[in-house]
Amino acid sequence: MRVKICGITCVGDAEMAAAAGADALGLVFYEKSPRFVTPEQAAEIAHGVPPFVQLVGLFVDAHPERVREILAAVPLNLLQFHGSETAPYCEQFRRPYIKALRMKPGVDVNAAMAAHPRARGFLLDAYRAGVPGGTGESFDWQRVPRDSGRQIVLAGGLNPDNVAEAIRVAGPGAVDVSGGVEMAPGRKDRQRTAAFVRAAKEVGKSMSAGGPDYVGAGKCEGVEK
Repeated sequence: MRVKICGITCVGDAEMAAAAGADALGLVFYEKSPRFVTPEQAAEIAHGVPPFVQLVGLFVDAHPERVREILAAVPLNLLQFHGSETAPYCEQFRRPYIKALRMKPGVDVNAAMAAHPRARGFLLDAYRAGVPGGTGESFDWQRVPRDSGRQIVLAGGLNPDNVAEAIRVAGPGAVDVSGGVEMAPGRKDRQRTAAFVRAAKEVGKSMSAGGPDYVGAGKCEGVEK
């Protein structure tokens, strides 16, 4: 089970989250967010990230030139789009990307995923009108499609106390948290971060060992997992 800690705003929190076992760290380039970082801040944070921990840049309907400026300044491994971005928009940067889908009532998740055939995965988040993410709210985890064949990242209202149950119900390949491990917006709590990563990794390991219901379990040709 892969874990992303989003909304990192300082080097200390990046180092702490990586030491706790996070696989990816999210940097928010959306100016209306309390977790917004400038390219200069993001570049400084990037220097504190150890090898093999991915840096993810979060954007919301940003002007393409703005995205390119940030890519030139910050060594991002993955882009995450939280607005109404189309597939051609997302693909123009020639970087791996994740598309966020807000789980509003009646949304056709499979159709939304089909509209982005080259996306590396889809982050499913709670819906609140006018808010692109980071609401701290959850949604019905049973709405997560388990047979889509696409990589799912579960987000929305997750915390150390509910992440294990969320993984059991939704069966995602990864989980994403921000406010659920904070002591204040943009500042992560060491104990909550460590507890979140530990809970997610433990339940992910047990589900992987339990059989093919876990997303990502299965066989490679000629290799038994």
